[in-house]
Amino acid sequence: MRPLVLLASAALLAFPAAAQNTVRWGNNGEISTMDPHGAFSTANAAVLGNIYESLVRHDRDLKFEPALATSWTVVAPDHWRFEIRQGVRFHDGAPLTATDVVASLRRASVPNSPYASVTHMIREVDASGPFTVEVKLRGPYPVLLNDLAGVSILNDAWMRANDSTEPTDPARGRGGYTSLNANGTGPFRLVSRQPDSETVLDRWDGWWDRRTHNLDRVVFRPVANDATRVAALLSNQLDVITPTPVQDVDRIRQSPGAKVVEAQDLRVMFLGFNIAPDHSVEGQAKNPLADRRVREALARATDVEAITRGPMRGLTKPIHTLIAQEIQGYDAALQTPRVPHDPEGAKRLLADAGFAEGFTIGMDCPTDRFVNGDRVCQAVAAMWARVGVKVTLTTMRYPQYMQRFLNNRSDVFLLGWANTPQLDAFSILNNVFHTRTQRQGSWNAGRVSDAGFDALVERIAVEMDPAARQRLLTDAFRREREAIWTIPLYREPMVIAMRKGLDMPASADGRMRFWWARVE
Repeated sequence: MRPLVLLASAALLAFPAAAQNTVRWGNNGEISTMDPHGAFSTANAAVLGNIYESLVRHDRDLKFEPALATSWTVVAPDHWRFEIRQGVRFHDGAPLTATDVVASLRRASVPNSPYASVTHMIREVDASGPFTVEVKLRGPYPVLLNDLAGVSILNDAWMRANDSTEPTDPARGRGGYTSLNANGTGPFRLVSRQPDSETVLDRWDGWWDRRTHNLDRVVFRPVANDATRVAALLSNQLDVITPTPVQDVDRIRQSPGAKVVEAQDLRVMFLGFNIAPDHSVEGQAKNPLADRRVREALARATDVEAITRGPMRGLTKPIHTLIAQEIQGYDAALQTPRVPHDPEGAKRLLADAGFAEGFTIGMDCPTDRFVNGDRVCQAVAAMWARVGVKVTLTTMRYPQYMQRFLNNRSDVFLLGWANTPQLDAFSILNNVFHTRTQRQGSWNAGRVSDAGFDALVERIAVEMDPAARQRLLTDAFRREREAIWTIPLYREPMVIAMRKGLDMPASADGRMRFWWARVE
């Protein structure tokens, strides 16, 4: 333990004291870009949501409410009209107009954009007045508002002046001016950005909304080491940390200067498989994961109860679906184990598939972003070893991990999906399991490609009748369940630790809304 303590102490020396009404936020990983359209990521949105805003947003109960749009009208099933809020200014002083909204929605909709999968139904966007925007769709689409809650609005002139009319994409190595710079309309403005060190946001006094927070500054610092992050909180070097290491929750609760705020995270953690027959697995003539029997064997070898008791310290429970019950599309009928924990049955299935002697497979896992994710992967690797499957576990920081698995190089990977901001199950079905196209499947790291499943997802996209749509959603999840494209594990525990004197709510969607915070 001694080297770890020295490391923590050295890191603390680099943290300056806070100015008045400054909140210093320590997170277990860095965000990948300042471009709000550059990565479809809850972690990025947790930071950028304080700088940028969208046409609609979530209230404290995660219900949709007006933001940069004051109202909207469904002119036809494939045509929506939005009235844009007047009197809003960007952080550079430019007024918000319909032109900015049109440019932003077009930017997020370009083919192969990281946000293309949530803007794929937008056919055309135009301004019909200085503060009126017409959004025309490729067909009826019941969750347009859900999607638009996550599409940030940028200033058109600023983008043009900085050669940023298309989004950057760090997962594909594409950077640009918006990777390090920002110009939003939100309650905080970007002051400075030093990747892997700190990002500083100041209160924006020109914000259009009524200000209830009393913060002057938010300082975001990536602190990957759990012990360092906790030590910084307990020594008053940080004011809030995310996520809170589950093994330290009781110690923080007992600290006189700290407290924890708990919520049930919407994010469901699961193991994904690269099932493409032509995917190359080291030492194998064919991809073992392309065989459903192998995937079922690995599911039977995985003791999810032990994972929630061990690495998760009992702060969550096993889940057998891929969506939380608060998400539209949840069906309690599917909340039963898809297979039992059965190591002997796993061995028989492997033998039937021609792998009686087992095989070696790679597993990629981030060391940050997810709560104890690397420990979960270690536990799973040990479980699979007992049935003859040797895991070559590779852990890495999340930005590198994202580049690897989004480019389909991972054999097995750990992923979490919260279905935010849509709060609708179409998000995971369209993003993670639809065959990858220019506008769909942008997170399909498993190279799932099933024409019947794709057709079902596309029917869900346009089905306006709620009961019929729910039946289609249930059918889609039942197909995934039967195919065993994933192994659902648990809902990630959400425990936010902070110093006493800071009032900061925990949101189940993983966002950090500092405009709701107050300090004594």
